[in-house]
Amino acid sequence: TPGALLRFWRTGQLRTPLSRVLLLGTLPGVVLGAVLRVTVLDEPQTILVVVGCVLVPLGSWLVLRRGRSRPAAEDRPLPRWVVPVALAVGVVGGVYGIGGGSILAPILVGFGFSVLEVAPAALAATFLTSVAGVLTYLLLSLEAGGDIAPEWGLGLGMGLGGLAGAYVGARLQTRLPERLLRRALGVLALALGLRYALAVFL
Repeated sequence: TPGALLRFWRTGQLRTPLSRVLLLGTLPGVVLGAVLRVTVLDEPQTILVVVGCVLVPLGSWLVLRRGRSRPAAEDRPLPRWVVPVALAVGVVGGVYGIGGGSILAPILVGFGFSVLEVAPAALAATFLTSVAGVLTYLLLSLEAGGDIAPEWGLGLGMGLGGLAGAYVGARLQTRLPERLLRRALGVLALALGLRYALAVFL
């Protein structure tokens, strides 16, 4: 995520109302989700199935939909549902460690936001909530029993590949047509949704 954020920061795409609103919802959500995962949810497969059932139709809609997204606008009021949805996604991310962008981006694009507008905001929310989630789990591991501390080696290994890939993706974003980006996001949401929905059976 930092690789893409660096690119978006240089182009000024991070300083948007959508970025601030997503952070307002996801940051407290991820802390709450981490606490719930450690203290209440021993086998939280049900939530994962629900997330899958949301992403499957949403991904299918993005793949098949032909309508255009509305253009980004600084003075456009954001829908009131964005904050509670971001909060819910933050909770799910805190429970499972799922990057919030993988859920938020298809939802926002499906409701008419441009991919060019959503990508920087969703990545910013994912990055900061990931940091908050790691710190929360680290603090919880000092008090709670069990193996809940972050796996630093695994995280750094995945991060090295993601760092380069996200930066390249951010550079390619403006060179690809909006329709292609929407459909690619739809395919990704559909694949993730099927994987989450089937998780309880695997």
